[in-house]
Amino acid sequence: EQKDDYLIVILPFNPKLIGNPALPALHGGVTASFLEITAIFGLSYSSIWKNMNPNVKNSTGINVDQSLQLIPKTIDFTVDYLRSGLPKDAYAKAEVKRAGRRYASVHVEAWQDKRSRLFAQASGHFLMPVSRG
Repeated sequence: EQKDDYLIVILPFNPKLIGNPALPALHGGVTASFLEITAIFGLSYSSIWKNMNPNVKNSTGINVDQSLQLIPKTIDFTVDYLRSGLPKDAYAKAEVKRAGRRYASVHVEAWQDKRSRLFAQASGHFLMPVSRG
């Protein structure tokens, strides 16, 4: 979901995502994957896709078909589990802290009911793709 100059990524709840049925709580791997994908989407959106037109080249000279090959690669990713993820939809937002030509640093926050009540957060470093356009 696009909001102003950033994206909100939504993880719709599915019972298959439960890791501990006794609580019930979202599986930690699901949470980590959700945060990492959000970081990659946020970074890609802010650096590559934001001004892209599917029919013409943008200011970077890259068309949509080429952009699919320009996905940032994860160098490292650290997740902080702040509380159990509940059996409901989850939302996340990535904030690019630094984005250079070769390296980027991203912070991600995830919540469910209230944006101020995070259930997980993460920091990651990414290798930026080399443009061949």
